[in-house]
Amino acid sequence: MAFPMLNRPPLRILIAAPRGFCAGVDRAIQIVELALERFGAPVYVRHEIVHNRFVVDRLRELGAVFVDELDEVPDDRPVVFSAHGVPKSVPAEAQGRGLAYVDATCPLVSKVHRQAERLIAEGRHILFIGHAGHPEVIGTFGQVPPASITLIETVEDVATIQPADMTNLAFLTQTTLSVDDTAAIVDALKARFPEIRAPRSEDICYATSNRQAAVKAIAPECDKMLVIGAPNSSNSQRLAEVAERLGVPSRLIERAADIDWEWLGHPSTLGLTAGASAPELLVREVVEALNARFEVTEEQADHSPERMTFKLPRELVV
Repeated sequence: MAFPMLNRPPLRILIAAPRGFCAGVDRAIQIVELALERFGAPVYVRHEIVHNRFVVDRLRELGAVFVDELDEVPDDRPVVFSAHGVPKSVPAEAQGRGLAYVDATCPLVSKVHRQAERLIAEGRHILFIGHAGHPEVIGTFGQVPPASITLIETVEDVATIQPADMTNLAFLTQTTLSVDDTAAIVDALKARFPEIRAPRSEDICYATSNRQAAVKAIAPECDKMLVIGAPNSSNSQRLAEVAERLGVPSRLIERAADIDWEWLGHPSTLGLTAGASAPELLVREVVEALNARFEVTEEQADHSPERMTFKLPRELVV
């Protein structure tokens, strides 16, 4: 129940920037929309195109059908691969069946795939920093022979691995990790394996780094923090962790209906941000819900606009 208008306590909402959609998510959503325009409904999508239920539900209403594996896709319908990337076996299976497919893998994830292939061609063993079971990790491991890559999740893992050749190693990382956690793991790898080859450039994507930096920038002014994002979204989870580590109690929510009002209480300043798969519409929805219970003063944090864009697949561009 909303508070009566005259009894609403004051609340300053400090909204992080940048936040929300990144270039890779924008591109993936456009790919599904354009595929629907070109091929008509239904268009099949292997796994969630991005980790956001609102986005997936909207695309489903437009005619997208989300499936777990290719054997659920009829022979006469096109299929889109998610932004997280897929093992090489997936497009190979699609080609074998004669399926029309469009790959919506984020170009920054594809860059990691190409790096992995080059390192294996050089004869190096890859130590891959990431989270077990994440689609991006599964996709990257599926680019190279299984025996040529080892998952590293923690600093403790670095101390226990026993590579066959400790002088011929390289490391790569998942694109949506904690910047601070990853730096600690990289430091441990370099300390134990001084000759390890580093990526040519940072693997953690610009959007992940920028959104974590934005949370760090506003956290000192916040009593609590809300992060809009899916529970299976790695980059969204990391935003809540960043705030918590700075001493700001934080909650990950998918939509305004998920706000735990008892937990929220009556903070004087509430931080608000959104993961890279969460649309701005959900930010506005949360602000409106807060405005029903508080006398809200809304502030946007200062930031430099993100200008990254990615080209669409040629088969969808007329």
